[in-house]
Amino acid sequence: MTTSVSQPKQTDEWILRSLASVWHPCTQMKHHEHMPLVTIARGKGAWLYDDQDKPILDCISSWWTNLFGHSNPFINQRIQAQLEKIEHVMLAGFTHQPVIELSERLSALTQHRLGHAFYASDGASAVEIALKMSHHYWQLSGKPEKSRFVCLQNSYHGETLGALAVTDVPLFRTAYGSLLSDVFTVMSPDSRQAQDGESATEVALRAADALEKLLQREHHHIAALILEPLVQCAGQMAMHPPIYLQRARALCDQYGVHLIADEIAVGCGRTGKFFACEHAGIWPDFITLSKGISGGYLPLSLCLTTDAIYQAFYSDDTTRGFLHSHSYTGNPLACAAALACLDLFETEDVLNSNLQRAHDLASAFAWTKSDKRIEHPRQQGMILAFDVVHDALNKPGAFAREVFTRGIEEGVLVRPIGSTVYVMPPYILSADETMAMGQRIQRVVEDVLRA
Repeated sequence: MTTSVSQPKQTDEWILRSLASVWHPCTQMKHHEHMPLVTIARGKGAWLYDDQDKPILDCISSWWTNLFGHSNPFINQRIQAQLEKIEHVMLAGFTHQPVIELSERLSALTQHRLGHAFYASDGASAVEIALKMSHHYWQLSGKPEKSRFVCLQNSYHGETLGALAVTDVPLFRTAYGSLLSDVFTVMSPDSRQAQDGESATEVALRAADALEKLLQREHHHIAALILEPLVQCAGQMAMHPPIYLQRARALCDQYGVHLIADEIAVGCGRTGKFFACEHAGIWPDFITLSKGISGGYLPLSLCLTTDAIYQAFYSDDTTRGFLHSHSYTGNPLACAAALACLDLFETEDVLNSNLQRAHDLASAFAWTKSDKRIEHPRQQGMILAFDVVHDALNKPGAFAREVFTRGIEEGVLVRPIGSTVYVMPPYILSADETMAMGQRIQRVVEDVLRA
């Protein structure tokens, strides 16, 4: 007598093969013994579809990268057209039309305050470029003692060694502390730190005072201050008003310190303007971009800087050059995707259209303001977040995983940071989709807190 053995579904087979061969990012792999991976087969618009064709609303733009929806016909066509010409050529000794046009257009978006884009593939690499450029600039300027960096408390700038050194999230840097350079860490202007009767502006000014005290004491040893303008994204979506950027710019000018604006997550329209720095009416010495710049299609990052910094490296002496490179620097396909995104910003009037989308977002999450288990509801443009009160958490260490898992069941992709729930959706959601997103996430949070 033979016993029939049920065959695993195709979904199960893909998951088993992934667990056997792939080391997934930012993940304790053992958790997947109890929390199944989700196998995605395709995407269309703001929706992902698993291999059973279940739709999942991409509420976080696939880690903040996707601006105009999955499988966008216009971006697809532009990449396909570039693919018929040249897929890649090294950028040392060569150039090509997409990288030239992209560099010109990005500089124009800064009103030509910054230019000479230097390209890489991911956000951390762009941060490394900015840090190295600043450090090297001071050496070339005869001030090698200006070699240290300043970052904000609870900051996050990436996980390569230089970027990790200016990251103040213990989860990411504790294991590698012995590999990292020493940096100064100053008070964050995070508005959630407000004391009784203190406004967000007063918190920001208090943080600026702390920065000033450090610069007064240590500016001879400091190369640059690095920060995320307006929103510290991986730092629980901590938000601050533009006045902090204005004060930071003035203090950096006063004490001869570079200002690096990490706009990898907050750039490309996320905060309501193309660059978050524009809210403060200031320009930094370096801007780093990645994530949304290619619409979530292809790995691309870059660093823009000033002509004064560029000229310091311009010499007949090879050793004075910025001798840094990546194999896929300025990849033509990625640049073509980025150019398509910039075209969509113009033809779709995205920044103005997002004003209404941001209003829809606020309406969809109005419930967060009346739930006593929730604190610090906040929004900056197309980024909305709230914190769950610690006493309301049944299993604090498992909250984020449980929200993610329950969210997939509900048809929404949500990935909290600790007890902070946030959304950062693509710029294509309809009012109905936005409202449905808010309602589904409300049910998810309610279910997890009640469990």
